Amino acid sequence: MRTEHAHMTEIAAEAARIARSIGAEQLDAPNTPCGDWDVRGLVNHWVLYTSHGLEHRALRKELPRELTTRDFTADADWAQQYAAQLDRAVAAWSDPAVWEGELDLGGSASPAADIAAMLIEETALHGWDVARAVGQEFRLSDGAAAYLLGVVDSTAALYRQYDGFAEEVTVPASAPAFARALALSGRDPHWTGA
Repeated sequence: MRTEHAHMTEIAAEAARIARSIGAEQLDAPNTPCGDWDVRGLVNHWVLYTSHGLEHRALRKELPRELTTRDFTADADWAQQYAAQLDRAVAAWSDPAVWEGELDLGGSASPAADIAAMLIEETALHGWDVARAVGQEFRLSDGAAAYLLGVVDSTAALYRQYDGFAEEVTVPASAPAFARALALSGRDPHWTGA
């Protein structure tokens, strides 16, 4: 749990950094690595699931409907609110007991540690999507990138069954771990929006 929580903390901090770098005018940009989403739609999904969702899972609570329909970017200080919510979410996972047992996700139970890994993955992958859409780089340490690659490797086949990931993109075996994780999730690590 300590290593996973350290990666969660690092990835959340990088997500907050990217959010703070986004100018209001960039929210209306139409192109993202996530096909049908513009930047605003992608950011709202990212904020909902990687901060509010992350905290609610730790607390074993469902997301309130008010949050699932909210335009977080309508608030001028949305990035600061996101960073603060990420801090609360990461703090909620700091208790080792939270990583134990199972979480019920609408009728099917999954190990809490697996849910945490999925949410860390979501934070990093969509963090990269947002970063690239606004011309930034999402940076991870080698340790966090290797962890992410392991998580993506363990979930990719299942996610593809439910159209959560596109088909794998080919990259050299010598590519950095983060690039391989992106490619395995169906993302082109060289995406520029052009």
